Amino acid sequence: MILNWHQKVNLDSKSYICGYCGNSIASAVGYLADHYNHGSQQSGHRAYIYICHKCEKPTFFNAISLEQTPGAKFGNEVKDISDEKVAKLYNEARGSFSQNAFTSVVLSCRKLLMHVAVSKGAPEGQNFIQYVEYLSDKNYIPPDAKEWVDHIREKGNEANHEIVIMSEEDAKDLIGFSEMLLKLVYEFPANIKKKKAPPAPTA
Repeated sequence: MILNWHQKVNLDSKSYICGYCGNSIASAVGYLADHYNHGSQQSGHRAYIYICHKCEKPTFFNAISLEQTPGAKFGNEVKDISDEKVAKLYNEARGSFSQNAFTSVVLSCRKLLMHVAVSKGAPEGQNFIQYVEYLSDKNYIPPDAKEWVDHIREKGNEANHEIVIMSEEDAKDLIGFSEMLLKLVYEFPANIKKKKAPPAPTA
């Protein structure tokens, strides 16, 4: 199949979540490609590239399958993560989701939870289950979310030790849990400190 790309044009407006900046947008500017069989027969538009008007980056859409590349990241940004490695792993997990790399998402979240536990005082060199139990025992995980602990343990061990491929649902579960934990451990406490901080002196 040959795709013949045209110059940037006005397209039919398309709403999507940008896989780069995460904004929900409606773009009408980009590129289109025709599909030619054996370089002769034109059979209509088969691919589009839309340009995000927020970050100016391109997103590819297959006009037949409607697949988006890069896809939208799952989960929300978490502010005030003081541990650089934790922030990097969370972003890595969300980025892997946008590439449909769901097993990589689960493994990244597994590693992320271990880093969070160590950053909150757990000794290094323990296994994944011990780190999750540490977070639970130290009440970083709310009591009503304790069932999640067993679910995270199960999925984390499956991805790491068994010959299985994680699903989109598994990846969403792990990112959702990680987001909740990171907000409780980093974002919410930092927000309270900001609110209680004395006002800056005026000149």
